[in-house]
Amino acid sequence: MTILVTGSTGAVGSQVLTHLQGQGAEVRALTRSPEKAQVPAGVIPVGGELGDIDSLRSAMSGVSTLFLLVPNLADELTQAMLALTVAREAGVKGVVYLSVFRGEAYADVPHFAGKATVERMIQVLALPATVLRPAYFIQNDLRQKDLLLGPGVYGAPIGAKGVSMVDIRDIAAAAATELLRRERAPSPLPHETYDLVGPDSLTGQSIADIWTETLGRPVRHGGDDLAIMEQRMKAMLPGWHALDLRLMFQRYQSDGAVADPVAIERLTALLGRAPRSYRDFARDAAAQWAAA
Repeated sequence: MTILVTGSTGAVGSQVLTHLQGQGAEVRALTRSPEKAQVPAGVIPVGGELGDIDSLRSAMSGVSTLFLLVPNLADELTQAMLALTVAREAGVKGVVYLSVFRGEAYADVPHFAGKATVERMIQVLALPATVLRPAYFIQNDLRQKDLLLGPGVYGAPIGAKGVSMVDIRDIAAAAATELLRRERAPSPLPHETYDLVGPDSLTGQSIADIWTETLGRPVRHGGDDLAIMEQRMKAMLPGWHALDLRLMFQRYQSDGAVADPVAIERLTALLGRAPRSYRDFARDAAAQWAAA
């Protein structure tokens, strides 16, 4: 019983490792620098990266279940497809792939379209996989701290159509549950797909209202100007990445990304509890900021 977790040092992957700790399976964490990796006790850091096929083949040797998380990179699609190819070669019996909510519908958003293509590969080749489709990560809004606590502005241009943001703690819990289910099964299990979503349809204004309530001070929405957002992102990210994010927010503004109630019911059953709300996250974040 061996599970390999990619993206193991990131926000989601590190929490997946924590959920898997002590569950009776050998867990490997793929990382560029295994000697520096900070992983839970019992987890084995293994050297490698998705873009290095030889190292990936070595890390995948003896693995029975794979958690595949590929970050938003220029060659994300190639890395994901080749990782699945190596997994097939290694005889992996189960895959949990982190895709994206509304990936097929947002055909003009590069990282959405890439994930939808990976899903098609999984389906066409009948790979034994669970596809998890998370909506926009609630924890992305931790980056709003300075604006919220300073001028009292919520700056994400998510529009007024509604987005069912998901807490990354729920993503990790869902991923670990499916990894263990596939790992413990005596034979490969049928394909499964879950939309990982929050219980609320959130807009820029409704989020500003939540922060006003949570912080006890007025917070306004900063607006939905995408050109300004792209320029701000280019100060921190490559130009292609900034444009990719602009296209995503443009779709949020024009189409929204609101979950079907059935998807929320299915996720609730998978988690064994209701998914966390944005208000829960805001309260936790505000408490942490106040204690810092």
